[in-house]
Amino acid sequence: MRITLPLGEMTFQEKLEAMELLWDDLVRSPEGVDSPAWHRTILEERSQRVADGTAHFTDWEKAKAEIRDKLK
Repeated sequence: MRITLPLGEMTFQEKLEAMELLWDDLVRSPEGVDSPAWHRTILEERSQRVADGTAHFTDWEKAKAEIRDKLK
């Protein structure tokens, strides 16, 4: 089935609402979404860095402030 939406006629808010409806529906069946192989590789690499002590962590509030500063 091909679904078309009048994207050119939709407001930004309407498009966001449509995306939210799709995501809400998709998360009800997570078993239907396969995680890509590259994602597993990244998670394994990060897990290894935590295990060997080379991972670095930043407080979430500090990280948000740094991101905001970079966007200025």
